[in-house]
Amino acid sequence: MCDYRNMKDPGEWLDIGERVRECRMAADMSQEELASALKLDRTMIAKIERGVRRVDALELAKLSTVLQVPLSYLLDPPPSVVSRRMELADDTVTDATRQSHRLEVALSTWLADIRQLVELGVLNPPEIHRYAEAVQDVSSARRAALWVRERLSHGIEPIDSLMSVCERLGQLVAVVEVPGEGASLVEGDLAVAVVSRHGDPGRRRATAAHELGHLIVGDEYSSDIGIHASRGEREAIIDAFAAELLLPAAAFRCVIPPGERAKRDDLVVLAARFRTSWSLTVRQAVAAEAIDRSVAKEMRRRNPTRAELMEAVGWTPQPDLETVRVPPSFAHAVMESCKRSLITQSRAVELMRGQIVAADLPGRDDAGFEL
Repeated sequence: MCDYRNMKDPGEWLDIGERVRECRMAADMSQEELASALKLDRTMIAKIERGVRRVDALELAKLSTVLQVPLSYLLDPPPSVVSRRMELADDTVTDATRQSHRLEVALSTWLADIRQLVELGVLNPPEIHRYAEAVQDVSSARRAALWVRERLSHGIEPIDSLMSVCERLGQLVAVVEVPGEGASLVEGDLAVAVVSRHGDPGRRRATAAHELGHLIVGDEYSSDIGIHASRGEREAIIDAFAAELLLPAAAFRCVIPPGERAKRDDLVVLAARFRTSWSLTVRQAVAAEAIDRSVAKEMRRRNPTRAELMEAVGWTPQPDLETVRVPPSFAHAVMESCKRSLITQSRAVELMRGQIVAADLPGRDDAGFEL
């Protein structure tokens, strides 16, 4: 981690100033608003963002709090892949770019937290698995998803935990309190992803499967997908992977008699059992030739109610990516670090991202403890 007390290179302050500027814009704050929150003059904020005014520890902590970003993100440069994805500028900032930036901050912080536990010797990163064949279209993406299912011995049964599936394939996923959908990257021996807790459960699972797809079949930065494909085409390929992983086309044949077309009740049962969004379920029904496109258009207008979905699974709770926020191996490493006094209890709670509170930890006096 960068130590602000030993910073002498003006370029380091320039980098911090740039991160402050982007985080301010992502928070939809003007320089005047940020200055007011910090009880500084607006010109001071302008100088900080240009890297010509240094900030002390107290000011850095206040910036972290007001901008709602970890202090470590302001001090340390983000991974190179994250920094290439999106740059906030006065003429390009939108709600979408603000959400994207906040997700990338969460992703960068998640990677740094994992690195800390690895360096403490309490976490061994899982081995990264990749699909060996080229994935250049929707059909090959679906084959890659079936390869994942076969590798994990899932067959065509529902996947209980996307987080566990991702971990077994080498990607560590965190559920974060940031609006948006998700983001992922590979840096060295670590593959990481974040999924927003906002939105419905089916969407969270689709997002996790989508980010896993970027790892398994490649994306624009580790590209096994054809370089001539547009971003939209690449995303369509990854979406096809995610849909087939969550709800294989073959599963439709298990609930629909041979030679017959699927009824709405059939799709409701599959959506409930496989915990997929209604739009994904209908899309997969078309891919499986269980319904035609004209029927799909009508079915999309008739979203099932929560009662219908719960009735389809006998009112059995179906949680995923809700209360569990971090992978089991990461959680174990956090608890081990805390038990061995390698980190403070407050740091342990922070690392667990809302999965636990301080009262869940065994009593310990952290007075005088230093990370």
